[in-house]
Amino acid sequence: MPKRFYRFNLLLDENLPPRDRFLRINNRFTLKHIVHDLKKEGLRDRDIYKIATTRKLIIVTFNYRHFREMDLGKNTGVIGLSNNLTVEQIDIKLNALLSKSKKGDLYSKTTYIRG
Repeated sequence: MPKRFYRFNLLLDENLPPRDRFLRINNRFTLKHIVHDLKKEGLRDRDIYKIATTRKLIIVTFNYRHFREMDLGKNTGVIGLSNNLTVEQIDIKLNALLSKSKKGDLYSKTTYIRG
């Protein structure tokens, strides 16, 4: 029996390109960009974390170390990205991670995607 697909809700940090650059994950998952969609610019990491928690979004960022130190609640998680990844590689690797993950796999924890 095939595993049930879960449509994750993601929040792209301001250091990432707009969501329309990520063709695969933008079509398969719900993406919001902190600057382009939510119109929030220059926020501290703690404020981004609060927004993600309130909206039950998983944060996707290059700024992994700062978020890793936070005490993650059950309504959010963090996916850190290597700075060596291109936009295309991020799209492919993030899609692969999300596609094989179940609903509870990425919340309350940090995950890192290497380049």
